[in-house]
Amino acid sequence: MKKTIVMTALALAVSFASISCKKKISDAELQTQATTVVTSNPNASVEVNDGQAHLSGVFADQESKDAMIASLKAIPGIKEVHDMSTVEAPVIETVSAVDPEVQQKVTDAVKDFPSVKVEVVNGELTLTGNVSKEQARKIKMSVDALKVGKVNYNYTVK
Repeated sequence: MKKTIVMTALALAVSFASISCKKKISDAELQTQATTVVTSNPNASVEVNDGQAHLSGVFADQESKDAMIASLKAIPGIKEVHDMSTVEAPVIETVSAVDPEVQQKVTDAVKDFPSVKVEVVNGELTLTGNVSKEQARKIKMSVDALKVGKVNYNYTVK
């Protein structure tokens, strides 16, 4: 009878111990799971150390970054996610500040000078090429008569 009580007590102690002790997930297992989650973004990476996930890389937008962080936090065993990633700056399309009609007028005004090109450089109308002093004077008078605003005369006078 004494053996039965001791065996029962021992069995109870072992069962309580096994229930209360959760299996600790290793960093290697967490790293594998986290890497699987992060592979959806080729520009991102993750490192796991002591259950702490360190996310780095570049994301196209804030929403995808937030979704990745939430996915990492959802992995059992990840205690915290440290965000060291960035969001790409949005690409802003620039529209020429020079009206195409104005550019055409200036092109027509310098058509007699084939060495002169009319271009838009950094949003400003710019004349480039090689001209003589007399040609430079005629070009300036022709273009100024159009009253088109600021024009950069970046041609070389020979």
